Amino acid sequence: MLKVLVTGRDGQLGQCIKSVAHQYPNLEFDFKASSELDITNKAKVESFFNNQQYDYCINCAAYTNVDQAEAETELAHIINVLGPKYLSESCSKHQVTLIHISTDFVFDGNASNPYKETDSTNPIGVYGKTKLEGEQEIIEKLNNYFIIRTSWLYSEFGNNFLKTMQRLASERDEIGVVGDQIGSPTYAIDLANIVLGLIQDRNTSYGIYHYSNEGVISWYDFAKEIFRLSKSTIKINKIETKDYPTKAKRPKYSVLDTSKIKHFTYISNWKDSLFKAILNINN
Repeated sequence: MLKVLVTGRDGQLGQCIKSVAHQYPNLEFDFKASSELDITNKAKVESFFNNQQYDYCINCAAYTNVDQAEAETELAHIINVLGPKYLSESCSKHQVTLIHISTDFVFDGNASNPYKETDSTNPIGVYGKTKLEGEQEIIEKLNNYFIIRTSWLYSEFGNNFLKTMQRLASERDEIGVVGDQIGSPTYAIDLANIVLGLIQDRNTSYGIYHYSNEGVISWYDFAKEIFRLSKSTIKINKIETKDYPTKAKRPKYSVLDTSKIKHFTYISNWKDSLFKAILNINN
């Protein structure tokens, strides 16, 4: 039986992995919150790995508040760069395969075609910059790794766009949503199954991969479908990025080319996955 360490237990993806773990009876999971395994403390990470034996480590621990990262630059760096660095060092020493989750924010959003894994990176904010530096630490220190870049992550767990829209629909009669930022939503349960599938299949095609659900839409399109499926009567207005200023810049175009990961897996359409997520929330 393969033993799998999952960091960031209480985050969105960590909770999603925990919710589907029972579907993988040949994997033994060890879920750790930051209070139990602080990946930003080099000595604690080393001590932890010296006393445990794992085959895989899935790193779901991350600083993900895009706007707050602009103010908390040092904290974002500690979690998103030093954390992966220390995990990589211990994974290398103990021959553990690392699966690390990254982001579309490593790109600047100036493209007009979906981003391939080999395309040049150019983050436009602190969050994307620290996530890219975290990737670089892993690549430098490990051979056996999967870095999975994803976009617009949502689920029935944690804080995300789906849950925010549903909350606003219960509080307001009208809302404005940005219609000039283009990307692909990703249901975190689908991502969890992709990650665990790599482990179950003992996949050794290591490297960087892009994963999101199928389909290219705007945040406005996403919100519109959320309200339709939720049977909400809220009025939704399409606005531009300039009408909704944020501390951090967002990529205008963050569509990921998922051709590479499709060699191993089927990818659902975003509408089908959103339907499942809302069904799970309602149940």
